[in-house]
Amino acid sequence: MPSAGIAPRRAVQLAALFAMMVAFTAQLVGALLPVIPLFIAASVVNLGLDLVLQHKQPGLLAVLGRIRFDVTVRQLLRDMLILVGLLHIDGINPLEEQAPLTITLLLFYGTHFVCQAVAVLVRRTRSMPFVTRNIDASALRLCDAPPRILSRQTGRRLLRFSVPTTVGMMLTSITTDAYWGGIGLAVSLTLSAGGTLYLGTWLLPKKRVASEKQALAWLDNWLAEYRPTVGMYFSGGSSSAYQANMWLSTLASLDGNPIIVLRERFMVQKIEATDVPIVCIPKVANLMRLEHSTLKVLLHPANSGKTSQILRIPSIKHAFTNHGESDKLSSCNPYAKAYDEVWVAGPAARDRYQLADIGVEDKDVIEVGRPQLAPIEPIQRQDAPADRMTTVLYAPTWEGWDGNPGNTSVILAGENIVRELLADENVQLLYKPHPMTGSVDPRAGAANTRIQAMITEANTRRSGERPGPEAAAELARRTEALNALTTSAFRKSADELERMRLQGTPEEGRAAAVAAAVTAWEEAYWKSFPRWEHRIITTARPGIFSCFNQADVLISDVSSVVSDYLSSEKPYAVANTSGMSEDDFRANFPTVRAATILTPEADGVAGLLDAVRDPEQDTLAAERAELKEHLLGPSDPPSSVRFNQAALDLCAKADERRIRMENRLSGIPGQRSQEDMDASETAEHEASGASDTTAAV
Repeated sequence: MPSAGIAPRRAVQLAALFAMMVAFTAQLVGALLPVIPLFIAASVVNLGLDLVLQHKQPGLLAVLGRIRFDVTVRQLLRDMLILVGLLHIDGINPLEEQAPLTITLLLFYGTHFVCQAVAVLVRRTRSMPFVTRNIDASALRLCDAPPRILSRQTGRRLLRFSVPTTVGMMLTSITTDAYWGGIGLAVSLTLSAGGTLYLGTWLLPKKRVASEKQALAWLDNWLAEYRPTVGMYFSGGSSSAYQANMWLSTLASLDGNPIIVLRERFMVQKIEATDVPIVCIPKVANLMRLEHSTLKVLLHPANSGKTSQILRIPSIKHAFTNHGESDKLSSCNPYAKAYDEVWVAGPAARDRYQLADIGVEDKDVIEVGRPQLAPIEPIQRQDAPADRMTTVLYAPTWEGWDGNPGNTSVILAGENIVRELLADENVQLLYKPHPMTGSVDPRAGAANTRIQAMITEANTRRSGERPGPEAAAELARRTEALNALTTSAFRKSADELERMRLQGTPEEGRAAAVAAAVTAWEEAYWKSFPRWEHRIITTARPGIFSCFNQADVLISDVSSVVSDYLSSEKPYAVANTSGMSEDDFRANFPTVRAATILTPEADGVAGLLDAVRDPEQDTLAAERAELKEHLLGPSDPPSSVRFNQAALDLCAKADERRIRMENRLSGIPGQRSQEDMDASETAEHEASGASDTTAAV
């Protein structure tokens, strides 16, 4: 359980803080009495402990900062105690020996504060009004970032540069010779002054990147040159990136010039490998520049607080695609009224919006299918040996924001379902919980932890033949090849601008190479462990579709996972933790119409497994085929074709609006359309050229 791990961690943190307070006290006592061994030991331990905590527990030290006991105050106090200690040690002349040490120490702190000021200036000059990826931004004069210890890690810089001072002062305490303290201070002062001068070179023209005005002008020029037509707009937290990533391949395959528009700077690196140009524009004022671009359509896989800001641009048509479809109320959010169109998979979602009565007109609902489901393999109906392993994928959704107990089965039914599956010797369990499980309700996180512990313990009771070492070697090789294609090797000191430079225009054919590498990696992954071993999958890779293809049956909740899995027409089950009767549950949630319904006690698991193992007992096969078309739409024309046509149609509507607006403006005295003004300027230019030619003749 999470709480079991939190308590020891807090105890360690409190012990570290207590040890630091003891070290300060011991240093003070050793300096005043004086007790030289205690004084030296406390001074060294005090600095060493701070250095360790800066690396291991920076959040803990941030607490001290909130009570005005930050790293600068702590180090200054340590150094003052050292000077006090030297005053009390016989053999050290305060005027002739300690005064120069004190003056040098003050110079060291002076350079430290100057370095801080320079670091602030450097960070400001290296802050662009936008961040890009997959775009050649070399015209912005991008260069490598300065070392982090100089530009960003103020605390670590002060502590590390203070080490020579502390060592020298301790040697002076032992030998009563101020020479050693002077050497240590000189080294620290040289490091601090030299670091400040080196950091200052990033303020010189050679390393100074484009100004904000120049950068925005470059962005306008790039938009005019690239001429984007359709894009995806996304804003959200770090754990929500999957909502955008599932649309990358679909966006890349659309006709025209696609683009991805983000709002959070950190999200640029959360987007998976793609060749589509990415532009992150945090400020609303700069976002409005898209109004003057050729962008016609933006697709929205999620609602967010910042979505309303982009909807203010009337020249762009907006379509809500959602990041999945389910029967949950969240799939029919009234916010959908704000979009020009709502794109859904099939008739079921269209009916859902009309039944929800939230103001979305039926004419604005467009059925486009689910183009990203193409990798899901259809069911292979064949008799299987009785002792064949049945692979069960348990993929529960998360608890949601509304506290509805029917959202996730993890809390009420998860452990019961897993217990039933683990009791069957011929079941291989793949457990893939939603990445946001436990983010709202701690009970879900605790149940998730217990389920994983149950699966781990069950594996210890199983044995059998394992793949040879060549399987693990192949997976390692495929992992390395995939990482080389999908990740960029950044220095630890790399900042946004350095990453922009390194993540410029992608190589031709990279997208196809990434797709092939992912397929090869997934094949190697599934071959790297035996069929009898249960798996806990909490990483992004292998993806849910790859898990679908491995599974014989799915157990999930009312979520988009069920709708997507239906494209395979394989058997599936849905846990009913809503408190409804089974009849009401089926009536309220059409996606479970062809499902086996499991109770919170996991009743129904045995019958589900029998239906998977014996096709004659699978009485829901015909209903699954019918429900598949109801949820996902027809197979002909393919979803990718329908999705692309919907994008083209919405682009045409955007063009029609622009023409109407230009015609209206052309009829207002003093107002002319852009085309009229361009034509007028061209005519004037030609006339001027003709006049010049005549004059020359």
